[in-house]
Amino acid sequence: MSNVVIIGCGIVGAAIAYELSQVPGLNITVIDRQAPAQGSTGAALGVLMGAISHKIKGRAWQMRSSSIQRYQSLIPELEALTGRKIPCNRQGIVMLCSKEEDLSKWENLVRIRASQGWQLEIWDKATLQSHCPQLDCQNIPAAVYSPQDLQVDPVALTLALVDAAKQRGVAFHFGANVSNYKLKTPSSVEQVQISGSNGHSLAVDWLVVAAGLGSLQALPSRLQPPKLDVRPVLGQAIQIRLPDSLGDRNFQPVITGNDVHIVPCVTRNMPITDYWIGATVEFSQGQADIVADAVKLEEVRQSAIAFCPDLAAGNIIKAWSGLRPRPEARPAPIIEPLTGFSNVLLATGHYRNGVLLAPATAQTIRQMILPS
Repeated sequence: MSNVVIIGCGIVGAAIAYELSQVPGLNITVIDRQAPAQGSTGAALGVLMGAISHKIKGRAWQMRSSSIQRYQSLIPELEALTGRKIPCNRQGIVMLCSKEEDLSKWENLVRIRASQGWQLEIWDKATLQSHCPQLDCQNIPAAVYSPQDLQVDPVALTLALVDAAKQRGVAFHFGANVSNYKLKTPSSVEQVQISGSNGHSLAVDWLVVAAGLGSLQALPSRLQPPKLDVRPVLGQAIQIRLPDSLGDRNFQPVITGNDVHIVPCVTRNMPITDYWIGATVEFSQGQADIVADAVKLEEVRQSAIAFCPDLAAGNIIKAWSGLRPRPEARPAPIIEPLTGFSNVLLATGHYRNGVLLAPATAQTIRQMILPS
């Protein structure tokens, strides 16, 4: 029996726990100082831009591809195991093109995706207007439709992963921190002590750090990775309520333009009248904490209204903001052994793609722990 301890229970930590729970011979424990999905996961729109991404090769594309494929089976699998309903929009993503857009790049991507077994469609203005009559297409010459990409509720998904992992024997300690690390050798962690949970110790064969922005803070100074810099980027979004669905009630895809998303809030057997609009991307200007900028959120709302005027009639019923972990001077995410340690793995720094890449991250960690 190998003992695996996971620090962090956002979407990434929960996905790793569930993935590993399917492996016989692993004793898995997850530790989080908060309840599940309270960090970056709780402030995510869950828009999974896989096939519509311009990534076409290497790790960046492989992780997107394997994640979208896994989601096709993972969501019904979790619903069957837990009895939970995971709101999921399978009507795809419509990406609006600007007048300055080079459509030849999209035409090339359509060909590449077809060779990879994925579908993309380029819609001219008339086709876009027929499918999405709520849009003002005056300044939108074309759009790209990705029917295989999807959107999922990140919090509901995380809670389902936790429930399913519990059914498979994973232990969870919420409201707890790792208060001490005991080393077996200078390059190996042997034991961790938990505070806030009767202060008991856990044996460690593998330690997986998946706590997002708290990942580095979760490690003591002697375990801090050299030259690894993960910084917060703030995102804001609002939820609005309209008298009726936008456009065609029977076709409610995610619509994105100029990096602004309009996300239908999926409900069971009811017309969609609530929509998320987001999200801002706000960087630190040197202060210790990033303060949410109301002006930037209003700019995002106005940008959405510019291509979907009916949104102006919506009542704002909810707003949120959250911090995303962004690695400095290196690609996101960070999925690798901790420098100088043989049994500590990092799974962090996913920036804006934590929900999208969670399944692939979990699969990668499984392969690192159990190489074939």
